[in-house]
Amino acid sequence: MTSVRLNPLDSAWLFTESRATPNHVGGLLQFRLPEGAPKDYMRQLMIEFRDHREFTAPWNRRLKYAFNKNPMPVWIEDDAIDLEYHVRHAALPWPGGERELGELVGRLQSTPLDLSRPPWECTIIEGLEGDRFALFIKMHHSLIDGVSGMKLLQRAMSPDREKSRKLPPFWASGLPRQTRARDDNPLPTVANAAAMAVDALRGQARTVPQLVVAFGRMLKGLGSGEGMVVPFTSPQSVLNGRVREKRRFATQQFPMERLRDLARAAECTLNDVVLGICGGALRRFLEERGDLPAKSLTTGIPVSVRPADDNHGGNAITFIIATLGTDIADARERLAAIRESVRHAKEHVQSLPKQAMLQYTVLLMAPTILTLLTGIGGRTRPMFNITISNVPGPDQPLYFRGAELVAIYPASIVTHGQALNITCESYAGAMNFGFTGCHSSLPSMQRLAVYATEALEELEAAVMPPPKPVRKSPRKPVPVAAATVGDRKKAKKAATPQTTPARPARRKAPPA
Repeated sequence: MTSVRLNPLDSAWLFTESRATPNHVGGLLQFRLPEGAPKDYMRQLMIEFRDHREFTAPWNRRLKYAFNKNPMPVWIEDDAIDLEYHVRHAALPWPGGERELGELVGRLQSTPLDLSRPPWECTIIEGLEGDRFALFIKMHHSLIDGVSGMKLLQRAMSPDREKSRKLPPFWASGLPRQTRARDDNPLPTVANAAAMAVDALRGQARTVPQLVVAFGRMLKGLGSGEGMVVPFTSPQSVLNGRVREKRRFATQQFPMERLRDLARAAECTLNDVVLGICGGALRRFLEERGDLPAKSLTTGIPVSVRPADDNHGGNAITFIIATLGTDIADARERLAAIRESVRHAKEHVQSLPKQAMLQYTVLLMAPTILTLLTGIGGRTRPMFNITISNVPGPDQPLYFRGAELVAIYPASIVTHGQALNITCESYAGAMNFGFTGCHSSLPSMQRLAVYATEALEELEAAVMPPPKPVRKSPRKPVPVAAATVGDRKKAKKAATPQTTPARPARRKAPPA
């Protein structure tokens, strides 16, 4: 039997999970039915999904615990998968809109995955208005991160509508066989587990000086008000308490070109604009509730460190922390503060050597992981107030079974101390925002999606140059002031139509 080891970050997603804080991520994929689709299109899709028995990694991986050999679980491949469990069906009362769809996705996101099985589920959703249907796919975060999930999605679909009609279900289009064979490892025994631990410690020892320098540089700006944001200096807010099981989910979508135009005008990155929209929406949302802290909220931003040719599963990310400028009323100044904060954080991470990146991330996240393991999460000062992710997606339309994928909305993790998560995913000229929140902590969370639109309009008004007015050609003025009185009379007479009365016929003189 072959196995794949979990790295420390993957394992943390497992050990910090609870009934109230399941650690799975999801994707809401909205499709438009093919033109002329038969009435039983959805029924046939469901039948074909449940009949397809070919599986590829990571869809066929499940956890195996062997405490007598190694305290850490490993992934093993299991092709005896019960598709009646993994593939579900749901329908909205027609015509289902975005609000009804969001309520359903919130309920689906609330329930934990069964970790004795391959940790994923797919729900086929019909009944959407506009001849649409949806797939909601969720996977445990220990199995996948945003970038690798996006690659799996692209591999399972096609940019050609006709070629997509015969595509198998997505679990048959996972990692290539040769990649899996290269990455598989024998189940670890106590002896080789100890050897691997010694090797890991040696590697960490070599990176200790680099890590000391990195954290020293981070703490250097503490209390100075300059440089990057230091962890655990964020204010307490309603976003950072204890959470319950039920989730809320809302969506928003903006054209990418609109965001790019704003980024060019503000001389910042597209990601800075995304953070500016989130900061403006959160400022208004909390201000209306009377819960806006005097100090700015901060965000933890996952940054992918996965090489372009890496097709592995699992997580290859680190975090940077930046301000959201929620203490700044002026939209232009808020965006400028975000831009500077992100720049400092990126420079810090880019200064780290690649071999120290995993250790840096584990040490950075260790205090948060410890609060979740000990049950004090949500009762202490947060490392940062909210997680905001931006996942790049395909820039051309994709198709599956002849149906066009029209939007992708990500759903993510909510945990104690983090009652709200905002994840964005770009696709085919649009930026799609997914807002996932705790139902009890954030009533009326759907307003955030509305306020995001207004925050974007506020940024555009503050940064973008106003449109130039259309200038009409002026009429040529008549130089009356320079004319003489006689000239004016002549001009007036020439402009006035003249009627000459007919003269009476001249009478001839009578003859003498």
